[in-house]
Amino acid sequence: MSNDRARRDARQRTLARRAGISGIGLHCGLPVSMTLDPAPVDHGLVFLRKDTGQRVPATWEHAVESPLCTTLVDEQGGKIATIEHLLSALSALGVDNLLITLDGPEAPVLDGSSVRYVALIDQAGIVEQAAPRRAIEILEPVEVIDGDRSARLEPAKRLEMAFDIDFADPAIGQQRWEGPIDEALYRDEIAKARTFGLLAEVEMMRKAGLGRGGSLENAVVVNNGSIMNPEGLRYADEFVRHKVLDAIGDLALAGAPIQGRFIGDKAGHALTLRLLRQLFATPKAWRWVTPREEAKRGGAARVTVRAAAQRA
Repeated sequence: MSNDRARRDARQRTLARRAGISGIGLHCGLPVSMTLDPAPVDHGLVFLRKDTGQRVPATWEHAVESPLCTTLVDEQGGKIATIEHLLSALSALGVDNLLITLDGPEAPVLDGSSVRYVALIDQAGIVEQAAPRRAIEILEPVEVIDGDRSARLEPAKRLEMAFDIDFADPAIGQQRWEGPIDEALYRDEIAKARTFGLLAEVEMMRKAGLGRGGSLENAVVVNNGSIMNPEGLRYADEFVRHKVLDAIGDLALAGAPIQGRFIGDKAGHALTLRLLRQLFATPKAWRWVTPREEAKRGGAARVTVRAAAQRA
């Protein structure tokens, strides 16, 4: 089947079978087990905490601002945190409907990237369902600004990303990544990028009761121009690639694939959530579209854009 035909006939997708994985929560430091179960059409991505019974859809309406991770909250205030890496993998691989069951307050951090989540999804397999997938087409630019940080969505024929970061530590410095986001590129260039932090910030987080599960096994730690991880970096610009990975996961809170260009400048989880709130508060800036409708407008042809990843 051609790429154009596949886009026109895109269906909702779920996993072929149950999959499970266990690990440590990055912030709580507790062991967590998680299972992914196939779910019916229009179910969406829904989290269930086995220990408390709370059930929360992974959408922006149920998210709260957090500078360190993506966090959902139920009506009673119960939280499910650090879900961005899983959401990123599910979004990039096109999984629409899933019940995600946890026995703790966070998803396991694993190695700090999404590559093991990608492997878990591959192990379970993906099946198409008997309903079309809808996407969110960006019609007009929407932007939120907080000091020198900003996040923006603007029209494009597919999901594209452009991200800039700027850290004082010379081991990170200024980095930029931009390009289209599709499954093949995600697997090759994004999925293995790990979360990161400055050593001084890690110590501060632990004093605040956060980052208790963090280690050199699941995060890149930087200190005064040096990478503390013995194995070094997986990419020369691993830091900005991880920010792209996070942004893909955060945008999954829209509840459907986004057809548009995301531009982040020093943006984080909280700012991306504000961007989604602004988007859905601006009805003229977006609309629902199915792949077949997009094909009729001539927008279903594959757009070939060379990915660029470089230090600024």
